[in-house]
Amino acid sequence: MTFDQIIQFRRSNRKFDPNQPIPADVVEKALEHATLAPNSSNMQLWEFHWVRDEEKKKKLIHACLNQSAAKTAQELVVIVTRRDKWRQRVQWHKNLILKDAERIGRDAKSIRMRLVYYTKLMPFSYMNDGLGILGLYRRLLSFCIGLFRPIYRAEGHTQQRITVHKSAALAAENFMLSMASEEFHTCPMEGFDANRVKKILGLPLRAEINMVIGCGKGEEHGFWGPRRRLPAEEVIIKH
Repeated sequence: MTFDQIIQFRRSNRKFDPNQPIPADVVEKALEHATLAPNSSNMQLWEFHWVRDEEKKKKLIHACLNQSAAKTAQELVVIVTRRDKWRQRVQWHKNLILKDAERIGRDAKSIRMRLVYYTKLMPFSYMNDGLGILGLYRRLLSFCIGLFRPIYRAEGHTQQRITVHKSAALAAENFMLSMASEEFHTCPMEGFDANRVKKILGLPLRAEINMVIGCGKGEEHGFWGPRRRLPAEEVIIKH
């Protein structure tokens, strides 16, 4: 399909054909495509949990309120944010930078800039003290500098959550478009018990569920009517 055809094909279908399984390689390829999505500072603070174990799948369907998009799905994928892994990601970047430094020299401008970015700026952006003091300091510093020049407004816990969830949502869209290119439907779900989903997947406290995606060959009556969108001129503003 052309890209336009893929976009037109990808609609949220809430009822999947029980007799149309999805080849495993299709899901694997779509998950790989998800990992290629753009994300903030290439920190990749996400995980993609493909639930194949039948017992876990039953529990996940229940945690998704037994809605049809989960109950009839051939496959279920959970998009998870892992803001708590920022230190590991910083170390991963540092290792890559030092490896590049062996080839082009540690004094190279690109090496120095990347080291500052990932060993100074990223910890400053993601570190928290549990009391909100660092977040307040970041906001105050950003405000003061912003009086004189444009600056990224570094804030606290809420902004960090927004950042990682935006990145995870971009990855989810990559996944769904990849599935659509193979003529399989998906339905991203926000109706779920996040605490139960985390328990099923064995996730730590600070991991968060971005969305659960049901996948399969959609049935015609699985669509909730025709696709309706606001007039383009109401949402597309040209400056």
